[in-house]
Amino acid sequence: MNKSLIMLGVAALAFTSCKQFKKGEGDMQYIIHQDKDGEVIKEGDFVALHAVQKTEEDSVLSNSYDYDRPMFVAQQKSAFKGDIYAALAMLSEGDSATFKINLDSLQAKMNMPKPENTKGKYMIFTFKVDKVIPKGTMTDSLFQGKVDEYLKAEVAKAKDQEAGKISAYLAKNDLKPTVTASGLNYVVEKEGSGAKPAVGDTVKLNYTGSFLTGKVFDTSVLETAKKTPGLFNPMRPYEPMKVPAGVNATIPGFDEGLLLLSKGSKVKFIIPSKLAYGEQGSQIIPPFMPLVFEMEVLDIIKPVPGSAAPAAQLPPGHSAGDGHGH
Repeated sequence: MNKSLIMLGVAALAFTSCKQFKKGEGDMQYIIHQDKDGEVIKEGDFVALHAVQKTEEDSVLSNSYDYDRPMFVAQQKSAFKGDIYAALAMLSEGDSATFKINLDSLQAKMNMPKPENTKGKYMIFTFKVDKVIPKGTMTDSLFQGKVDEYLKAEVAKAKDQEAGKISAYLAKNDLKPTVTASGLNYVVEKEGSGAKPAVGDTVKLNYTGSFLTGKVFDTSVLETAKKTPGLFNPMRPYEPMKVPAGVNATIPGFDEGLLLLSKGSKVKFIIPSKLAYGEQGSQIIPPFMPLVFEMEVLDIIKPVPGSAAPAAQLPPGHSAGDGHGH
């Protein structure tokens, strides 16, 4: 990730309270942090931007910097005066700003849930506009072609930068992993005891999956889910996962890693995207995104003779049927 982008996001959050908000349209308030020359965003434009969303109590609800990629928005007509699209319409490529948007209006007009932990009147958004592709008078096919070209370049950039990001993560965290022939990196934090699982054995384990930024995207641990903004799902049981080892029930790096661990092991896997979700990504994993899994093996269960191996208890939002599994 571009360090300047990280610092801008942090600085915007830190210094917003030191500046005076100006009155915008409707009930909007705003502070412009950076104002570049250029055409402002118009309805129909494609926008790539970084966004931090928080409550007035400084509780961060979402942060695109966690994903190490910009988010993409198709600029739309405002749902109400002073909404998010009205805020974006004040900006051009390269601009950054913080906006206060009325919470009740967001809930009523844009179906945005009101956070339970806020008593404030506003939701606060900090935007950094990375790229604008104006729709203008272009035909839909020509415009879509330009958007596709940009997205393809972003995927290529992610691919080129992946190895360097993994190296930087290892250096930053002072990790000296063992690297397998496939490219799986792992660090044993606690040695287990007993035999390692054979192909087809069921491994019972707890896990937490995160990006290199530290953003947790999945976990079997209730306490971890509850302390991660936006992750906890009250409809999901948080309990150890059971997964057959070595039978491609999960992503390749996870599957390979299971065979390396004995009961009681605690390990950190750093999995390159070629052993995870690759160039396609998944519902929540961007293309060419390396992943970090912290795992603890609770038990290794041998199959009962004559019975089929149990299916993996995969987390919500993932499917073994698409070849990616976990």
